[in-house]
Amino acid sequence: MPSPDAQPTRLSKSQLVYRALRERIMDGTYSPGYRLVLEQLAREFSVSAVPVREAVRLLEAEGYVTFERNVGARVAIDETQYETAAEALAVVDGAAVGLSGPHLTEDDLEAAREVNEKMRRSRESFDPVSFARLNGEFHAILRSRCPNTDLLNMVGKQLQLLDRIRRSPFDFVPARSLQSVEEHEELLSLIERGAEPDKVERYARQHRLNTLQAFIEQRRQSAE
Repeated sequence: MPSPDAQPTRLSKSQLVYRALRERIMDGTYSPGYRLVLEQLAREFSVSAVPVREAVRLLEAEGYVTFERNVGARVAIDETQYETAAEALAVVDGAAVGLSGPHLTEDDLEAAREVNEKMRRSRESFDPVSFARLNGEFHAILRSRCPNTDLLNMVGKQLQLLDRIRRSPFDFVPARSLQSVEEHEELLSLIERGAEPDKVERYARQHRLNTLQAFIEQRRQSAE
């Protein structure tokens, strides 16, 4: 039995930082893909970079954090879960856009094109999170006239799942952003020309799969 005079064991600085970072990862404050900037964390916790580095290395050993070449530490991503969720989204969103296409108005298409132009201009001072938000707005407009509410609910569920397991894919593959904007233009042109719904669906699906493939390729290169 411990002596009543025994003092509780004091945690080291690295242990304190480790506990704080792990808690933030577990409660979602730091979502998958979130970059852990050591110098910034050191300032926040009023410690040197050494205990922060030790804490992050421990989190890496436990699988909570990964290190990428030329990037640094990030909260780990369940890549299999992300890839399957992104594939499912490509299928259901493509179908929703295909069904929505014939019902989109000129005002809808003009609004989508305005959003896409904002995306194009935003590349001058690129912020992947803002770019992803605009990307979401663009796709929401294109599927907004889909008459199948069950399909729209499926899209919503996949988007919520992806929001929980990763940050913006453009955070990992910023070069993909320009190609994405150009593909948006082609998708709008298909709809404006009155292309068959199945053709619009295939293009919309492949557009999302292209982003997924760029993400997979970037992760492969980072691991080499």
